[in-house]
Amino acid sequence: MSILASAHSNRLAHESSPYLLQHAHNPVDWYPWGTEALQRAQNEQKPILVSIGYAACHWCHVMERESFENERIAEVMNQHYICIKVDREERPDVDQVYMDALQAMGVQGGWPLNVFLTPEAKPFYGGTYFSPRNWVQLLQSIAQAYQGEHRTELEQSAEQFAKVLRTSELEKYSLGAAGTKLTSEQFDQLLHNLAVRFDRELGGMNRAPKFPMPSIWRFLLRAYTLTNNQDILDQTLLTLREMAWGGIYDQVGGGFARYSVDAEWLAPHFEKMLYDNGQLISLYSEAYQVSGNEEFKTVVYDSIQFVKRELLHSEGGFYSSLDADSEGEEGKFYVFTKDELREILGDEEPLFSDYYNCTAVGNWEHGRNILHRRASDTAFAKEHELTPGVVAELVQGWKQKIMRARDQRIRPGLDDKILTGWNALMLSGLVDAYRAFDEPEFLQLALQNAAFLQRNLREGPRLFRNYKNGRATISGFLEDYALVIQAYIGLYEVTFDAQWLQEADTLMQYVLDHFFDPVEAQFFYTDDSGEKLIARKKELFDNVIPGSNSLMTNNLHRLGLHMEKSSYTELAATMLAHVQDLVMKEPQHLTNWASLATMLLQPTAEIAIVGPEAETRRHELSRHFLPNTVLAGTTTTSELPLLRHRTAQGNQTTLYVCFNRACQQPVHTTEEALNQLTSIRKL
Repeated sequence: MSILASAHSNRLAHESSPYLLQHAHNPVDWYPWGTEALQRAQNEQKPILVSIGYAACHWCHVMERESFENERIAEVMNQHYICIKVDREERPDVDQVYMDALQAMGVQGGWPLNVFLTPEAKPFYGGTYFSPRNWVQLLQSIAQAYQGEHRTELEQSAEQFAKVLRTSELEKYSLGAAGTKLTSEQFDQLLHNLAVRFDRELGGMNRAPKFPMPSIWRFLLRAYTLTNNQDILDQTLLTLREMAWGGIYDQVGGGFARYSVDAEWLAPHFEKMLYDNGQLISLYSEAYQVSGNEEFKTVVYDSIQFVKRELLHSEGGFYSSLDADSEGEEGKFYVFTKDELREILGDEEPLFSDYYNCTAVGNWEHGRNILHRRASDTAFAKEHELTPGVVAELVQGWKQKIMRARDQRIRPGLDDKILTGWNALMLSGLVDAYRAFDEPEFLQLALQNAAFLQRNLREGPRLFRNYKNGRATISGFLEDYALVIQAYIGLYEVTFDAQWLQEADTLMQYVLDHFFDPVEAQFFYTDDSGEKLIARKKELFDNVIPGSNSLMTNNLHRLGLHMEKSSYTELAATMLAHVQDLVMKEPQHLTNWASLATMLLQPTAEIAIVGPEAETRRHELSRHFLPNTVLAGTTTTSELPLLRHRTAQGNQTTLYVCFNRACQQPVHTTEEALNQLTSIRKL
């Protein structure tokens, strides 16, 4: 924020969102999204400018610095428009509507998102980042057109875009008629359609920029357990290795940046988002269960330590993100020149630089280096005539020295709002890590976080979206409910505390009552009691976060089996059947739907453990990757459906493995139960 800008103050100064507060002293007369701004637009018959971004967004900062802090540009904005700033992370419903509008205009989406609306909030033009010169020209051109003879034309255009926005996703893609159940041959075709997009050399999908897209790789791990297709496992493990070696991963402090701008995973936009790291902790935990790769274990442990160190609220919630920028420069906190490395590491610098591929001219901008790897510790040790154990010790020492040096730097900005859905993703990550590694700290963090959500973001059967400064102020969206339900089902399965399953079911019933559209058998993104926007959207596609409808479908299947509610499992199958043709054609955009398809191709195993050693047996089972199972247990007795009337036979802990409510012979060892699980035919 410039000295000039600090002389101003606008309505955003009363908000809690860090992104909105970043703009609170712009000379622009910003409003937050709400009735005050919308009513003023109606009263004065002025067009609305909605500018949407988020706190960790690099180009949002650039546009603020160049345009929104500029007195002359702000004067044009204030004179001709009602200007509204939106934090897309707090209000994904608003962002969703106007991002869809931008794409309907044929414009590539991104943030900052700047959309021009009629006083009725209907969009007629939009774009993303604009240079100051282009921005002021656009502002003046649209103002002149709207105030002159072209207003009717713009309003007619807005009506057409509003009509498009009200078209459901199922309508748009000619979906709706439920297809027959997916066959194994169709599933093979689905895998082929996804595989043609693989980058076989560097991992990921064949394009730049590259996003981690955990949903794709978690689906492929599930597909591998179903098919034993080595090709898809190899591509998944290649991708995870290249990401873990790349600059997208913080080699010193742990945790992943949002995406890489190149195909090599080298140069990220350096912002670190909670939602990415929660999902990637789940992904690397599951990949470890499948592969036993110790590098994946290190990624999980170091990423959890990053989240604990940088994003943990004192009461157990998790903050949203770290900025890409510090001191006005992107990535400055994380990169080093050779001279800086020599000062920090002394005689060890040449070996360090060889390990992390640092050069005198730099591998990035201004002679600076992004730390990244190109070889395993074993290969590096062989090349330098060291033992792998010595390399591991050296790396630990280097990390400590670099962390101490970074601690002396000005840190990237923290977005300290707490979002329910993103916290639930991190909660699921901790649950999945605890499954894989049985690390007590991971469960402790998970339970603290669940207690935080219950205490601060619940109101009866309802959820809030956000928490900041002791207050939750925005009603939850479908994403929040879906991710919390998913996390609570997982938390039950690693604790056998029935509270979490019952809480998940309470939330599920609320969603069915207030979000469900029986006409299309899909869920709206917003609560029926929430604010009415110009369109009530349904989220179909999986993106950097899986789509809320695909999440709900998976939840319905798993919770339906746990609670023996056939209405849930039948609805899950129906929802998938409506979209499976599109899943076949465009699997890269619907992989969380495809994950449910893997579960429905074979019966999901229901495992019940009863007896004094139930926790021990749970841990033994959890070391294995068993995605197509639901797990229940008790040391005594329980009225949960999967445990009712089940006993520890012969006073020994007993495992019951069932498929489609038909049970195998009760057994007493984990090995016997695993043998029963593998008795179901693979494709």
